[in-house]
Amino acid sequence: MRVQPVAAACLAAAVAAVAAPPAAAETDVERVMRSPAYQAAAAHLDADRGRIVEEAIALQQIPAPTGQEARKAQAFADMLRAQGLRDVAIDAEGNVTAVRPGRGRGMVAVVAHLDTVFPLDTDLTVRREGDRIFAPGLADDSHGLAVLLGLARALDAAGATHDADLLFVGSVGEEGLGDLRGVKHLLGAGPYRDRITRFIALDGTDPAEIVNRGLGSKRYRVTFTGPGGHSYLAFGTVNPVYALADATTRLARLRVPRGATLNVGVVQGGTAVNAIPTRAEMQVDMRSLERAHLDALERRLLRIVRRAARDENRARSTKSGRIEVTPVKVGDRPSGVTKASDPLVRIARDAVAAHGWTPRLSTQSTDANVPMSRGIPAVTLASGLGGGEHAAAEEHLDVEPGAHARQLRMNLAAVLAAAGA
Repeated sequence: MRVQPVAAACLAAAVAAVAAPPAAAETDVERVMRSPAYQAAAAHLDADRGRIVEEAIALQQIPAPTGQEARKAQAFADMLRAQGLRDVAIDAEGNVTAVRPGRGRGMVAVVAHLDTVFPLDTDLTVRREGDRIFAPGLADDSHGLAVLLGLARALDAAGATHDADLLFVGSVGEEGLGDLRGVKHLLGAGPYRDRITRFIALDGTDPAEIVNRGLGSKRYRVTFTGPGGHSYLAFGTVNPVYALADATTRLARLRVPRGATLNVGVVQGGTAVNAIPTRAEMQVDMRSLERAHLDALERRLLRIVRRAARDENRARSTKSGRIEVTPVKVGDRPSGVTKASDPLVRIARDAVAAHGWTPRLSTQSTDANVPMSRGIPAVTLASGLGGGEHAAAEEHLDVEPGAHARQLRMNLAAVLAAAGA
């Protein structure tokens, strides 16, 4: 039978349609980036880069060691109010919060931390070398706070709307022994604890990195005390340093589970070379993604330090007094994971890739640990470009115009897609 030309053409088209791969579905990020709102907001960010950097420096100039963030919190709250954001407040733990209302379909928390690792007397002088700006605490995380301000301005300038409310947060206690206390309060007792459905932390200087695995940790300060005495006249008396040395040696020989770590990071005590100490102290850090591993390491640590005290009391004279050991938990950061298949992780990957970087999932300890541990989808994205974090002379922010603009646009795309723009 002879096939008519029209029928033949239809048949060929049908065969081609079957053979051709289906067109890829448009991602949330692609849809957002096509929108006039994103394009207008991105253009505003481009024009606003200089102001964002200057605001970051202004915040960096306010000392904010962990536990002493109040001055910086007040300054940041004032800057948020100047943006016209709603419900600007400093909560009971010291976090700064502000709301950009959406359509009330959930709430996305966008968080940068107020505290730094540097003590109050740190020289905060800013040094510029080409496109690099060196200053302690600038990249980690004053620039992240300034990005929140820039995002708020850009969204307002574009008249952007979104399904979820946006909660901008300047958190306290992210660094060191702060133990993530700010976000623990935000999600545990704060006024928004039952409303937050997604969480994006802006922290770090590698735009390719997406933190979706929160590394848990337990930290202890262990203090050995004893009667002390003269090194010659009281020779043979129990010595807290010997007990501590025995404990650290045993800890060093522990076989830790794969993927877990244990470190004795601080050792101190004693007053003079010719005095038996009355006190010796160590600080111990244990980390793992697995809570069971952390619990097991904690039990071993406590057994070891108690055994070290007992053995020292058996080895030397307790006539003037005994060795006592006091282990105090000073940190307990929960672990957690946002699965790679979660829509928020896909949004983060798409946003990173769309702005010129190859996305890489990673494991870190950030504010995002807390929501991850509670089953709230959370990721951490870079708040800027740079390096040298936690090193006063080396910490820097890279503000090369092209890369800096892409990084800001990346944050914008991720936040808008997560909020259902």
